[in-house]
Amino acid sequence: MSAPGTGRSLFLIIFIKKTMSFTYQFARPAVTVDIIIFRLSENIPEVLLIKRGNEPYKGQWALPGGFVDKDEALEHAADRELEEETSLKDILLTQMHTFGSPGRDPRGHTVSVVYVGYLPEGDTAKAGDDATEAEWFKLDNLPAMAFDHNMVVEMGESIFLL
Repeated sequence: MSAPGTGRSLFLIIFIKKTMSFTYQFARPAVTVDIIIFRLSENIPEVLLIKRGNEPYKGQWALPGGFVDKDEALEHAADRELEEETSLKDILLTQMHTFGSPGRDPRGHTVSVVYVGYLPEGDTAKAGDDATEAEWFKLDNLPAMAFDHNMVVEMGESIFLL
């Protein structure tokens, strides 16, 4: 014999779990990660950029990065995207800043958590996944970049390369 009310409580728990959709009334932004990788080449700071293979901004330079998968930790997403797009792995990354201004991505409102890492001189990267090229650029000669990445790199430079 069960305790009084136990059956009804169990019924309510099962009913709530089956009927709740876990959706919200309000739209939410997507979460992305972007990764700034710095290195020194002959004592001149450089940053690693990828050329985008997909829209939006297909064919334009950008920081490596992408969307965070469902149930994925931010740090894992940053490591995964960096390896997929540049073949670089096992890089110590530090979380720098979060960017979330509406309009920064033409696909919709995205919030990007930016990570920064460093490579020794001479290390190379190889484009992969949705990146068609990976190239090092001197910080005083950067191309126009997709999204708000010029501003992101500028902030990273001001914080990490004082």
